[in-house]
Amino acid sequence: MSSPNPIDDRLITTFGRLLEASSRLEQRLGAALQAEVGLPHVWFEVLIRLARSAEGQLTMSALADQIALTTSGITRLIDRIQTGGYVERRPCPTDRRVAFAAITDTGREVLDRAAVVHARNLRAAFGEFGEPDLTALDTLLDRLRKAASDIP
Repeated sequence: MSSPNPIDDRLITTFGRLLEASSRLEQRLGAALQAEVGLPHVWFEVLIRLARSAEGQLTMSALADQIALTTSGITRLIDRIQTGGYVERRPCPTDRRVAFAAITDTGREVLDRAAVVHARNLRAAFGEFGEPDLTALDTLLDRLRKAASDIP
């Protein structure tokens, strides 16, 4: 039964717990990734999405959607990652208005090192979760991601 006071709504509390867990994971795992590999976590997220994409590249707008940044925000982020030598910009051969961000060989090398560190730290963070727990969590997160996409 829901409370008559809107601030006591169970979903507000649930969402807050989700944000808190995400924030703590981001802080701790991001700090470890930065300390051990010298790679900020958001850079890791960009590199892994590019590496898992066709031809190792995504349009800037697709990348912005996946990373949850504005187009101008992803442009500034790609500028910084490009300065590090981990990505390059490629023009679209069919549309001059479209640019791709593409992972470089140097980006793949640092991503490979970072993935080992990140996977190890994630295994520690999720150590008490069994395979059924992780499967259930993945299913719930997929459903939540779809529901979030359907919000007008």
